Amino acid sequence: MTLQITNISKTYPNGVHALKNVTLTVPNGMYGLLGPNGAGKSTLMRILATLQEPDEGTVHLIGSKSALDLQHVNVIDVVKEKDLVRKTLGYLPQEFGVYPKSKAEDLLDYFAILKGFSQRKSRKQVVEALLRKTNLWDVRKQKLGGYSGGMRQRFGVAVALLGNPRLLIVDEPTAGLDPAERVRFLNLLSELGENSVVILSTHIVEDVSELCARMAIINKGEILHEAEPLKAIEGLKGKIWRKMIQKSELHKLEHEYNIISTKLLSGRTVIHVYSEESLGDFEPVQPNLEDVYFTAMAGQYQQHVQQ
Repeated sequence: MTLQITNISKTYPNGVHALKNVTLTVPNGMYGLLGPNGAGKSTLMRILATLQEPDEGTVHLIGSKSALDLQHVNVIDVVKEKDLVRKTLGYLPQEFGVYPKSKAEDLLDYFAILKGFSQRKSRKQVVEALLRKTNLWDVRKQKLGGYSGGMRQRFGVAVALLGNPRLLIVDEPTAGLDPAERVRFLNLLSELGENSVVILSTHIVEDVSELCARMAIINKGEILHEAEPLKAIEGLKGKIWRKMIQKSELHKLEHEYNIISTKLLSGRTVIHVYSEESLGDFEPVQPNLEDVYFTAMAGQYQQHVQQ
């Protein structure tokens, strides 16, 4: 199963260029789309989820007929064949509403009816299986208004998984979750990428580093870098340097070095610098995905670099 995104562009009536010639090949498994708020992630997710149309470009979902669970079809035009896409699509938007007075089991049963599960017995089996998969079975009789943020997100995944989708889109799923709920949610997502294309859109670097075998970094509607996270980290070895400084030194050093990130540590400022040459009074750093992200944001990668 592959999702082929080719030269997608989108400009809103207010003149904002949300997407600029975005081209990506998304393979089976977990794929991370990483970028800051306002980078264009949600616009791309809505296009893939058939909720918006691009101004230009094409999107195709490619797979065997059996993989798509559709007869006589192995390629779906996502822009033009929205009804076909929706038969094999699961979508968890960044924000979604629930009926607070409804019980989880009842509401999921209702959504299952809308999804086409007309037989009561089989629908009951599907609802139970999904509530167990999302670790909500023990609270299935509880009203959704009493759910925590993480529990609501897991309920959203249960809804998105109705019909065994082959394309699953998850937009900013861990924003606002406490650490324990985030871990539970990521563990759930990690199980979903075995047989489907799962796109995880987020601004949280750790979500991508823990889950995704491949990723793209997007900013201002453009893809800055596309790679396997481990290979991207490997490519930065020997190029990231660190120094602890006084905050008053920062402005001067910004003019002397290519500073990609700054953070506070014990009241002092730690800077990370990108340099292909050794820097005498800086110490070398073992890079991580956060360094990859900030290096891309600083413009050190050419667009659409494949590694």
